[in-house]
Amino acid sequence: MRRPIHVAVIGAGIVGASIARVLSMFEDFEVDLLEREVDIGWGVSKANTGIIHAGYDDEPELYPLRAKLCVEGNKLWHKWTEELDIPIRWCGSLVLAFNNEEMKILKELYNRGVRNKVKELKIIGAEEIKTLEPNVSREAEAALWAPTAGQISPWDAVIALVENCVMNGVRLRLSTEVRGIKIEGGCVRGLETNRGFIEADFIINSSGLYADKIAEMAGLGGYRIKPRRGEYLIFDREAEPKVSRILFPTPTPISKGVVVTTTVDGNLMIGPSAQDLAEDQREERANTREGLDYVWESASKLVEKLPPKSRVIRFFAGLRPEPTGGDFIIRKYDEVFGLIDAAGMRSPGLTSAPAIAHMILNILKSTLDADFKPKKCWNPYRRRIRRFSELTPEERSKLVKEEPRYGRIICIDKMVTEMEIIEAIRRGATTIDGVKFRTRACMGICQGSSCTHKIALIISRELKIPLWKVSIRGPGTEIGIGDVKSLFRRRKT
Repeated sequence: MRRPIHVAVIGAGIVGASIARVLSMFEDFEVDLLEREVDIGWGVSKANTGIIHAGYDDEPELYPLRAKLCVEGNKLWHKWTEELDIPIRWCGSLVLAFNNEEMKILKELYNRGVRNKVKELKIIGAEEIKTLEPNVSREAEAALWAPTAGQISPWDAVIALVENCVMNGVRLRLSTEVRGIKIEGGCVRGLETNRGFIEADFIINSSGLYADKIAEMAGLGGYRIKPRRGEYLIFDREAEPKVSRILFPTPTPISKGVVVTTTVDGNLMIGPSAQDLAEDQREERANTREGLDYVWESASKLVEKLPPKSRVIRFFAGLRPEPTGGDFIIRKYDEVFGLIDAAGMRSPGLTSAPAIAHMILNILKSTLDADFKPKKCWNPYRRRIRRFSELTPEERSKLVKEEPRYGRIICIDKMVTEMEIIEAIRRGATTIDGVKFRTRACMGICQGSSCTHKIALIISRELKIPLWKVSIRGPGTEIGIGDVKSLFRRRKT
């Protein structure tokens, strides 16, 4: 019997998790999914607009991988979201034009979309725009209507993918930072990490903002990754008016522009800005007054009215990896057998992720000149944590009778119960943010001011760790400084 092929996937973001899921379908592979953070999806994937793009943006002659994989990924997400119980709204998008020059851009986008084989694209006039989106600016003269676009929660998607991976045999290695690549005889042998050596026949480099650094560890690469910061504002769920479609301005050479959309949880969100940063600023996620003002002013042009600024509950910034040349970098290396890049995953990386994963599989097939054996027991399904807030009164009563901890509300804003938090911990959450992204606790109007301490107590109890060792997002963000009772004990002596 042939031994399994050991594959190490670096980076548990949307791309790495998608690759691991596809490889988990086959008996031929043993897969390690490595993540340097204490939880999954906390890099580029977390602070993301969450749009499943239709596929008209990218010029196929300039960016062939982006153009091809975006459309393919869009189709695959229909199946994946259903299998993995990921919330999604297939609401469609509108690219708005306000003058003749912008109308010319709409026609270019339409023709590009047709070349990319995007279905159901249509240029519409002001009257039809208003029918589709009543809150759109009255000054919009035309729009490109793309009904195949959707809105997803990116962290829900990563969590779902990784849970399904682990269910199907993938080994998740958190808090594992790659520090070197071992090569012998021109072949990959494994990875040096802060947690020891990990053997690998193949290394899939899907490490986001640091992909060029990983490639350099093998003496390869030849490309650079620069961070591009995008800032966002998100409103209280009850804030009105909202939009039912995803609204884009006409794009620029730098970005698709500031978007106005409503998240799958029902919050109006505006952003992102697009600010190129230096290579040494790959962790620079601070917000700026200039960036937030730009987002507000840009979004205001797309809609008739935004909710008042007093209804903003959070602003945040994310970073996207901008690669040399602009296109995705998906390739194997002739110089070192076993290293494969899945790098430069700027937009539409989220949309393209399932298709990228299948492309990596095909690279492995061609490299090894083999057809892989599907697992008979592979399970494509995963169910998310049951949300008390989404149940009917009758369902809630029945559930509380079966499990009383569903009757204790921890986060009032989002109606998150103690049992949901316990379930999040059982599924891998070890921090406040880990619970937050799995349950929506701390995402309401009070942003955790009334429930963070309650969640910390539950984490402390369930993980059997001192309360002061509970952290927001890992080492260095602990909520306490030690056993304060010791201060009183010292006083008595």
